[in-house]
Amino acid sequence: MYTIKVKFEQRGLEPVILSNIKADQSLLEVCLHNGIELHHNCGAVCACSTCHLYVEDGMHLLEDLSDKEEDFIDRAVNPRINSRLGCQCVLQEGSKGEVVVTIPDQTQFLGE
Repeated sequence: MYTIKVKFEQRGLEPVILSNIKADQSLLEVCLHNGIELHHNCGAVCACSTCHLYVEDGMHLLEDLSDKEEDFIDRAVNPRINSRLGCQCVLQEGSKGEVVVTIPDQTQFLGE
């Protein structure tokens, strides 16, 4: 089981800690199933960059970055070395631990 700590760049949103999260699901799925809004315009098929987030800790607990994901991260707003797409960050089977992510300010997507 995993613990996921979600922090937000958007003002007024407090960090959320999610416990007892099962493996074999993406961070996007984890967020959505727990009431945390993370945009995903392409429907979670790695065809856009709206579910972009920053993995602050626990990168080794996620599936590796693919070339396709890396191409879309390059199109994200303010990409960093620890940028990932939430739809592609799948929690690995057979592992456990804590993953800490920061969701960029998503007010840029309001009104789409």
